[in-house]
Amino acid sequence: MKLTFRNARLVCPEGGERSGDLHVADHEIVADAPDGAQLIDCGGRILAPALIDLGVFAMDKAACRAGGIARIGLMPDQSPVLDGPGLVQRAADMGKPELWVHPIAAATRGLAGENLAEFATNAEAGARAVSTGRGWIADSGVMRRVLAYARDCGLTVIAHAEDSGLAGHAVATEGETATRLGLPSAPAIAEALAVARDLMLAEQTGAAIHFRQLTTAAAFDLIRAARARGVAVTCGVTPAHLLLSDINVTDFRTFARLSPPLRDESDRQAVLNALADGTIDILCSGHDPQGPEEKRLPFADSTPGMAGAETLLALGLGLVRDDRLTLPRLFALLARNPAKLLGIEAGTLAPGMPADLVLIDPDAPWQINSDRMAGKAGNTPFDGLPVQGKALRLFKGGSEIG
Repeated sequence: MKLTFRNARLVCPEGGERSGDLHVADHEIVADAPDGAQLIDCGGRILAPALIDLGVFAMDKAACRAGGIARIGLMPDQSPVLDGPGLVQRAADMGKPELWVHPIAAATRGLAGENLAEFATNAEAGARAVSTGRGWIADSGVMRRVLAYARDCGLTVIAHAEDSGLAGHAVATEGETATRLGLPSAPAIAEALAVARDLMLAEQTGAAIHFRQLTTAAAFDLIRAARARGVAVTCGVTPAHLLLSDINVTDFRTFARLSPPLRDESDRQAVLNALADGTIDILCSGHDPQGPEEKRLPFADSTPGMAGAETLLALGLGLVRDDRLTLPRLFALLARNPAKLLGIEAGTLAPGMPADLVLIDPDAPWQINSDRMAGKAGNTPFDGLPVQGKALRLFKGGSEIG
């Protein structure tokens, strides 16, 4: 496929923003227009690297297409758990041809937090990182071995940050809202305690660690201090923890039952500050769709998780309109930085990069409607929210995904 995108508003995380043309040949971005190229008039709309959604729990092709996502980092919390090379290889092949799936292998067998999985053979099978999954490894000796083995294999450890001894069976953050609603709760410091231990172990072993979602001021302070010491640490967040607080659970709406739980307003402001000062590296959807049988239950009995892939782009563009981010920084958070963590050459508009592209109308108005989501489920805490910005066309390796 040979393509020339004309009259585009090109947005590149590394090259900045400009108006002009972009050319594609042999599945890659090229510097010059190829002979016989098909012309696509962008009409001044945004053309940017397709999104790379790091740390999703379900391969959801329809949701990814609607959200402008061409690649996902698939978490190991599958059935069966991605803890062996055959399972990793199968996961990598699942998305073809519409979606690149980059498996994240389990750090321990069955994600039980006890015996280490075979990192090296899983990496050979296609694993791009290893992860503790939805849970925290409570045994510090096991976590130290995870980090040391990952370092030797050149893999990043993707960690969940909640001290299970404190978090227990909590479904909300300790505070006024949880008390008023009578919900089982845990103090927000459960996150910082987990981060502090894992940072110390990462520093001692020299391993690279990524905290998939951080949501508290104390945790971000620890990240800043560790980076100042030279620790190889990155962190991410979802739009939910940027834009919502625990007040959004006051009607017991289970769509706001998340893990980690929504925090109080002071921590939400700390997340916004961490986004502004560059502490946050990755904006991810946390895509973990749950069906009615998991959500139509009392709040404390419902399953945590949300459908986030379809709304990630629009909510990110809202941060740009609110002057929280520039467009190039947004696509660094959504594409280039996830690619770097996974060791993939993607996420920019530079010649030689794969032609994974999304054409966006940043002004297209729509309303998030849980009953009309394209994906497997519509359990979004943003149900009913008016937003702007839609992925009009999505290209994977230069081929359009319909």
